[in-house]
Amino acid sequence: MMEPFTLTCADGTMLRGDRAIGKDRQFLFITGFLSKRWGNKSKALAQWCQDRGWGFCCFDFRGWGESGGNWGDYRLLHWLEDAEAVTNLLANGPPVTIVGNSLGGWLAWLVAQEQPIVEELILIAPAFNMMDLRAAQISAERREQWQSAGSMPWDDEPLHRDAPIPWHWVEDSQALWRRRFTMPRRVKTTILHGLQDTVINPEGSWTFVQHLLSQDPEFPIELLLKIGDHRLSSPEHLDTFRRLVFRRP
Repeated sequence: MMEPFTLTCADGTMLRGDRAIGKDRQFLFITGFLSKRWGNKSKALAQWCQDRGWGFCCFDFRGWGESGGNWGDYRLLHWLEDAEAVTNLLANGPPVTIVGNSLGGWLAWLVAQEQPIVEELILIAPAFNMMDLRAAQISAERREQWQSAGSMPWDDEPLHRDAPIPWHWVEDSQALWRRRFTMPRRVKTTILHGLQDTVINPEGSWTFVQHLLSQDPEFPIELLLKIGDHRLSSPEHLDTFRRLVFRRP
């Protein structure tokens, strides 16, 4: 049965999420950038877990969704702290599989490198080094405006205009990216990425896998490239996602 939970962060802000206790396995869903915890993938995953009696957990990051705080007050490093805190909440239960979507995919990788309870990762269109790459893709003039203004929307979509990205997210992204392959902990990892993804280029996932295997040729990682966009939310894509969830060694 799904129950709400709250965690008090170091700054006193309340982190809110939902959790169902289960046996054998438990799944943590980490949502993407500026997304709330209950989307079509997390709802589908929660149902699959309920059907099997597995544990399930999802949450909203600080400054977004139902969690406390104001968006502009938090850094990318704070969101990583949130993901780590929720993973710690699951530490007394069965082994954890983290499903990370977009930016949540990169945060999932970082958490798994530090948390022994995480036995598997399913990363959907992972946004490795997302903000640093964004800064590199735009014109030098716009990048300078971003730095001088202190924040800038990702693009002109209404949602993004209401949540401009602080420049320090770029700095945090750079810092986290530099430590990505420091003594990589072997965690079974599957990356699912759409070939037509125009938000997060699938080449980033390919490059990530290549680099990782150059560091550890035996690392248990698989890259699945499918026809599809960034969301990978069609019935066919959800069916692929389901097969990954139910697949066991």
